[in-house]
Amino acid sequence: MSVAGILLLSFLLGSVPVSNITARFVRGVDLREYGAGTVSGTALYRVAGFAPLAVSGCLELAKGAAGPLLAGDRTVVAAFAGGLAVTGHNWSPFLRGAGGRGVAPALGALLVTGWPGAVVLVLGLLGGKLFDETGLGALVAELALTPVLAVWGGAVGALVGITIAVPMLLKRVLGNSRPTSDRRRVYVHRLLYDRDPAGAG
Repeated sequence: MSVAGILLLSFLLGSVPVSNITARFVRGVDLREYGAGTVSGTALYRVAGFAPLAVSGCLELAKGAAGPLLAGDRTVVAAFAGGLAVTGHNWSPFLRGAGGRGVAPALGALLVTGWPGAVVLVLGLLGGKLFDETGLGALVAELALTPVLAVWGGAVGALVGITIAVPMLLKRVLGNSRPTSDRRRVYVHRLLYDRDPAGAG
């Protein structure tokens, strides 16, 4: 497959809102209208439970891995394919720009392009969960991706880290809507904790 074809397919597969489709099928719920409006595995779990989450999670991992696998030994193409899958997931055109945080497709892509990055991401999430600050744990992991992968895989490893981390970090800050007041405080709080501060508009 051509480079352009791989990159386009990666974005389109990443854009398929598996969690939202599952929530609609199982519970008749649009995750954009539930809780914080994030189309994520966490929201799906709260709506539908573990079994639908497990099925959806496998598909989310697969859509992140598909493009890098198609790229084969074209490591630069694989890196961008993984990043585009995460970007499509985070700003899905099928959801008019809504989406999740990109964790599952990022893990899928990293398992193909840079497995130590997948370990870093999982450890960050587990550490955050342990201290009841999953968002902060994820931030630490996302910031660590590029240097860890640079040590592991040199320039290509660093590229893998950048292409995965940038859309994840941007989604944290941009969230699902623009704040209407005290924007600096809201954006900083989103970056650190992946949620709006209490009482923010």
